[in-house]
Amino acid sequence: MSTQPLKLFAFDVCAPAHLTAGSWRDAADQGFRYTDLSYWTDTAKMLEEARFDGIFFADNVGYHDVYGGSPDAAFRDAAQFPINDPTLLISAMASHTRHLGFGVTASLTYEAPYSLARRFSTLDHLTGGRVGWNIVTSYSDAAARNFGLSQQIPHDQRYDLADEYMEVVYKLWEGSWQDDAVVRDAAHATYIDPARIHSIRHKGEYFDVPGIHLCEPSPQRTPMLFQAGTSSRGMKFAAANAEAVFVNTMTPEMTRRSVDKIRASVAEAGRDPRSVKVLALLTVIVAATDAEAQAKYDEHVRNVSYDGALARFAGWTGIDLSGADPDTPLEHVDVEASRSMVEMFTKADPDRKWTTRQVAEFIGIGGSGAVIAGSPETVAAEMRKWHEVADVDGFNLSYATKPGGWQDFIELALPVLRDEGLARTEYDEDAATLRESFYGAGRRYTLDGHPASKIRAAAPGTGADFAS
Repeated sequence: MSTQPLKLFAFDVCAPAHLTAGSWRDAADQGFRYTDLSYWTDTAKMLEEARFDGIFFADNVGYHDVYGGSPDAAFRDAAQFPINDPTLLISAMASHTRHLGFGVTASLTYEAPYSLARRFSTLDHLTGGRVGWNIVTSYSDAAARNFGLSQQIPHDQRYDLADEYMEVVYKLWEGSWQDDAVVRDAAHATYIDPARIHSIRHKGEYFDVPGIHLCEPSPQRTPMLFQAGTSSRGMKFAAANAEAVFVNTMTPEMTRRSVDKIRASVAEAGRDPRSVKVLALLTVIVAATDAEAQAKYDEHVRNVSYDGALARFAGWTGIDLSGADPDTPLEHVDVEASRSMVEMFTKADPDRKWTTRQVAEFIGIGGSGAVIAGSPETVAAEMRKWHEVADVDGFNLSYATKPGGWQDFIELALPVLRDEGLARTEYDEDAATLRESFYGAGRRYTLDGHPASKIRAAAPGTGADFAS
């Protein structure tokens, strides 16, 4: 278990509503301002003043159309839809902050690696090295159809493609330009020394990229890398590439099993298992007393959109419960793939007879991650338990309403966490990049043993190094 303060990220999406179904109906919720740039820059300033590590943006280039065989329920509840491109927010938010990091989701399935590498190098420059990429392969059939495919690429093949994709972007970020390629030598009329930039000459099963990266080296070269794959193939990919992994389970004990598997996979990949940090999804509802917090939670549950929650769930899992009796125990629901769903919920609470309605109420606030409702002291104690039992390094903090959920956490819970040494009081002024905020000042590049570092080490100056 790490003895460092917890890593704290706000977790959001550039849409009216994220994980909490029906949040937009709360009079205090500001999700409708997702198209207002000042909302996002104000949020960034609030998080920086609270010394958060960053904000983590989910994204989806499709929409939820599994529930009832239609996207209508998702549309009615603004279930992660409509959704704007979060990468376009980052430079504006960065211009109002000095330390806050930005994790942003981008799918590698529908964009060429040459283009994505340029986009993230640009963001890394404009943020001063404070950007991270959450690598996803996409799961939505709706996205596949609208990007010109008849159906989604098979799961394991997506990761085969992703393996080669990462090889290409590592070559572009780490080996195409030498550190001293930009000379700006007016006397010799030379801005860039052509001998110090190199073609990557990549030719593989999925990609043929012969040329030179479009951007000069950025502060981190390779952005901080996040990933959330939980399948065996996804975990293998994360073990090879990720520097931080996002987990989404319901109890500390369940999470610990996932964390142990992740760390074992990282070790099998030849990397230090502690070099990969783990962030758990968590929604905190805090008030002055436990009773007041429970009352707030109960009110949020009453406002949960039943169809909106199950539309999200169907989109995430492929399990359509639209025809199920809301009050029938799950073990009696005749739905394809329902057995794994029953197992997930019964492991979290073995004494409870879960019904479809109860599932909707549970995931309706903060998705399928845990919810802590309590006083500041209760919240701090529960977060400590997660840290110690689950062996997580920090949290992606979701909300019941925004930005009020984060504001309550900052005002009420954060001071107690600081008193107990669980949250930072100040930023490290010497740790300028997002990667340094995880690993310490002076460690702005991928660590030894990472595949990007191996490419950087093998690239003293000729394109032949990459071709080999």
